[in-house]
Amino acid sequence: MYKYTDRIFFMQALNLPGFPLKTINISGKSQVFDVFRKRFVALTPEEWVRQHFLWWLKTDKGYPASLIAVEASLKYNRMSRRADAVVYDKTAKPVMIIECKSAMQKITQDVFDQVARYNFPFGVSYLVVTNGIEHYCCLRDEKAGKWRFLEEIPHYSGLAAGNRLPGTTPSPFNNSLNDQ
Repeated sequence: MYKYTDRIFFMQALNLPGFPLKTINISGKSQVFDVFRKRFVALTPEEWVRQHFLWWLKTDKGYPASLIAVEASLKYNRMSRRADAVVYDKTAKPVMIIECKSAMQKITQDVFDQVARYNFPFGVSYLVVTNGIEHYCCLRDEKAGKWRFLEEIPHYSGLAAGNRLPGTTPSPFNNSLNDQ
């Protein structure tokens, strides 16, 4: 549970490994150093999840920090939006969009619809949604024209090589993701 105590923000434990976050307090507001953007940013519940998840991708799954864009700008229906993170391959082609929610927010079909809309300008093969507790990864099956849920998030070497993981699981959500 999130608690404000003496202006210090205590965050919920996540289903991700911990790591040494650099935090500061400016005018009673907590800030965390984002190693991807190389600057301090407001420490919100969503940022807490994003920092842990991206660090896990970097350290455990081999994703190069230099190929992860945080809060990547995109336009959809002439509206500006920001994807929480976009992962690129070594040729600078976007291959994955990541949407992070706070640990208190349930992952619903609406969250998947949001990330699917963000994908229109990018056309990536992988969509990831996490709240730090649950993590979902979908792969676009080009032959079937559908999104398939993977059993795990791929290592970057498999992702960048275009390898397709054989293990898929039934969607815990309805099929409207495939209508996007």
